[in-house]
Amino acid sequence: MIIGVSPDKMEALEKFATQENIEFPLVSDMDTAVRDLYAGGRITYLIDKEGVVRFISEGVPNNDQLLEELKNM
Repeated sequence: MIIGVSPDKMEALEKFATQENIEFPLVSDMDTAVRDLYAGGRITYLIDKEGVVRFISEGVPNNDQLLEELKNM
């Protein structure tokens, strides 16, 4: 499952999802509760079903890299 987390308001996230044709859920983290658990900035985490972080990338990784990491999970 993919979930996008952002400090933006839900209205802005909904607009962004529509503009970019994003089909996975986006979650507003305005109080930074999720960010405080990980790290600030644009960071991509792949977390397995057991809750173990398997991959971290600063920014958005390219699709090939992300797909390869997903296959290894």
